[in-house]
Amino acid sequence: MDALQALADQLSPGALITDPDILSSYRLDRAAQPDAGTPLAVVRADSTADVQATLRHASSHGLGVVPRGAGTGLSGGASAVDGAIVLSTERMRRVDVQPAMRVAVAQPGALNAEVKAAAAGVGLWYPPDPSSFEICSIGGNAATNAGGLCCVKYGVTTDYVLGMQVVLADGTALRLGGPRLKDVAGLSLTKLFVDSEGTLGVITELTLRLLPAPPPSATLVAGFGSIESAAEAVVGIVACLRPSMLELMDRVAVNAVEDMLHMGLDRNAAALLIARSDAPGAAAAAEIAEMESVCLAYGAQDVFATDDQGEGEALLAARRAAFAAMERKGDLLFEDVGVPLPALPELVHGIEQLAEKHGVEISVVAHAGDGNTHPLIVSDLRDPDKHERALTAFGDVMTLAMELGGTITGEHGVGRLKAPWLPTYLGEDVMALTRKIKSALEPHGILNPGAMF
Repeated sequence: MDALQALADQLSPGALITDPDILSSYRLDRAAQPDAGTPLAVVRADSTADVQATLRHASSHGLGVVPRGAGTGLSGGASAVDGAIVLSTERMRRVDVQPAMRVAVAQPGALNAEVKAAAAGVGLWYPPDPSSFEICSIGGNAATNAGGLCCVKYGVTTDYVLGMQVVLADGTALRLGGPRLKDVAGLSLTKLFVDSEGTLGVITELTLRLLPAPPPSATLVAGFGSIESAAEAVVGIVACLRPSMLELMDRVAVNAVEDMLHMGLDRNAAALLIARSDAPGAAAAAEIAEMESVCLAYGAQDVFATDDQGEGEALLAARRAAFAAMERKGDLLFEDVGVPLPALPELVHGIEQLAEKHGVEISVVAHAGDGNTHPLIVSDLRDPDKHERALTAFGDVMTLAMELGGTITGEHGVGRLKAPWLPTYLGEDVMALTRKIKSALEPHGILNPGAMF
């Protein structure tokens, strides 16, 4: 405790937390991980200086540090480790928009929604749009390279990170990149820290590219008799169009959302596609008409289109609610495997077979337009047999994705839950290089121990 008091003396007042009841609330992120540890302490940093002091202290005492944003991660990347410090950036919330440069400078604890709101206040737009945008932090988005509903057209977080301040394990604070739109001087170190899940450094500031606000969107929803035909329609749409959104929900997710929100969704559809166009003027209607034509060609049973913004947002609310609705069924294992788009029908069919094989319920929702699916495996931590079957299915879904030329994670990160599959996915040589980079930046391995590596 003397050592912790020495740390407290270097931090902002009240930043160090050792109360057991508060510590327990920092054990988990949103992932179901029953073996998560209990932190030695929590630091609620108010500044880059607090982050530096924490990492210097941890380095000198050989303590692990688990960086944490809003705690909404889905892969166990922010779950606690016994005897380590949880370093929370939740209090670092400042957002400064610079309209002339079309950038926002944001601290990592700012919520994605807060960045969007600040940009909208000056007529600009921050596109990355995770389903949890109202509660997830921008630092966590960068740490996992989050995508979301708009990424089929507008890209993912890394496409909008122009610069950052990041603190290394020894407390060194680096400024990388900046508001310049073109800068090729030196190695692309900024991108190295995006998607590194807090294993290489702790991000304390982000410079984010902003775009002009898009035109109002038109929205289409189509119901299908099978999830495979819905997936085939996705492939057909993307072959000829670039929708601003193309999302999929299977029957299980649709019914879970309807049970929760009572929106009048079609409970009998095996799958729903929700698509959008934000093309300007009459082009949006033309794109929606072409998407409708493709959906009908692939067997859509019902198609509804609207340019009413309220109706469109209600349909999006249904898709965004899928995770929360499914969580009412039990303890979820969240997948986010992705495949090359032509393999999407085979992936969703294979997931159906795995659910039947293991006797578990798996719902598929997806950012279908870029092949990134979210199979949600229903488990029960109180039932060892059911949880074991769910874990087996969890691994088999990743294996299936890899067999189809896909990835074990498209946007949620490897974290602790998927770390055992990373060497197989990357291969021996790439994994060895990854470990070399990790070792070069922090040879003592204190940053997010057990995550990814």
